[in-house]
Amino acid sequence: MPGSEELPAVEEQQQAEFYACILEPGGGTTQQDAAYVGQRRLLLYRKALSGNLQRQMWKCNGRGYVAYREYIRQCKQWDNSRPTSPLSYPGDSGRWSGSPFPYDRSSGNNSRGRPSVSSFNGPRTSFGSVTESETLSYQHEPGYSFVGMHCIFDDIKASVNVLRFGHLSSDLLAFGAADGSLVICSVAQPPRILHHLKGHTKEITDFDWSLNNQCLCSSSLDKSVRVWSVEKGSCLRVIYGNAAQMCIRFHPLNNNFLLVGHADQGLTVINFSTGRVLHRLSVESSITAMDTDHTGHVLFAGDSQGGIHSIKVDMHTGAMAHGHRTSKGIQRKSPATSVQFRTFSLLAGGPVLLVANQDGSLRFFSVAMEVDGYLSLKCSLKLPPRARNIRASFCPLLSLERGEFIVSGNEDTNVYFYDFTRPKRPCVNKLQGHGVPTVGVSWNHGENLLATSDCEGVVIVWKRARDNDN
Repeated sequence: MPGSEELPAVEEQQQAEFYACILEPGGGTTQQDAAYVGQRRLLLYRKALSGNLQRQMWKCNGRGYVAYREYIRQCKQWDNSRPTSPLSYPGDSGRWSGSPFPYDRSSGNNSRGRPSVSSFNGPRTSFGSVTESETLSYQHEPGYSFVGMHCIFDDIKASVNVLRFGHLSSDLLAFGAADGSLVICSVAQPPRILHHLKGHTKEITDFDWSLNNQCLCSSSLDKSVRVWSVEKGSCLRVIYGNAAQMCIRFHPLNNNFLLVGHADQGLTVINFSTGRVLHRLSVESSITAMDTDHTGHVLFAGDSQGGIHSIKVDMHTGAMAHGHRTSKGIQRKSPATSVQFRTFSLLAGGPVLLVANQDGSLRFFSVAMEVDGYLSLKCSLKLPPRARNIRASFCPLLSLERGEFIVSGNEDTNVYFYDFTRPKRPCVNKLQGHGVPTVGVSWNHGENLLATSDCEGVVIVWKRARDNDN
């Protein structure tokens, strides 16, 4: 080692000897005890020295615990023989892809040197690696083939809790953050940020696109609802309430109506052209997530107790009326983090509703639209409880072939894909690329791009392989 580094090395060795001496047993009275003490002291010295060397390498790599953890994981994989499986490996063309090193936002790029907003149009490659235990744990579907990361956005320095592609859009994406920022971007080549909307002073809890993608409506903990112009990037209207605004939707057929869920146990219908509240409906607890059917006649609202309300909405007057409420499939009171409606499912033979709760429950309901949106629990999955509001989404096109697939973030930094038709082994695979808990997921209209967001503000857009490439 160079002379400038000899002194730290000597200090590390002295620390190792010191720790070994502290941990060794007391001196013996016989020659046999002395031999035992010597052997134990040697082993403890080697162990302490190994720990010091590893900690020294951790300090010197410049990337903190995440890089240190990945370094140790890679070392273990080099020692093991590479298993033979359909999963992807570095340098191979695999079915799944994910970065073997999490995105490092401290340097503005990831470990492979990719820029913060960039596209990847090279040959089909794999960015992931797995162990033999993962090979035995996950099953693989032909439709679930990803070729890598399409682009990355990391301009936001706060948690991106909600993101959504434009209505029937393949390249228009928006995401809202905990610092009140709302970003509109395009994932078409070249990927770029179109507008950075500022106005909310607290966390953005939800937002929605208008039918023609010309407007955005957003709700926030600052007790306000805002309507934005997508083309100009300006705020068109601000509507203040008496409590935190938890979720929001445009009425699908009458975009002049905003459906808003509040923290003060209520729902309102607002005419955003005039800013007037047309109707208010009281419920048992705070509304935390919502979605509507394709006609807008029924609003499905999840509350802070885990219940799901089916509420009738008049598209002409905005009047609301109670329909049904169910709390089936949930063992304890837990707020709903996402609610999503789908018009058809092979598993249910009709419209369905996906509900994710903070306690880790994923519930799959069959919807009887002829009975005002009555919900019947078809199946559910119980995942580990979560500390964050992690969202889930259907995989509509892939579910038309077989199974009933959904995608969800997780606090272990991975993005997981589940199949409701496999209750014993529901996880079909995962994407690896984020370095912190993943909270938001969203498909584009063509379902060839999947956007995911994490707690540090990194948004990754994954590119799915074409069917003829599988």
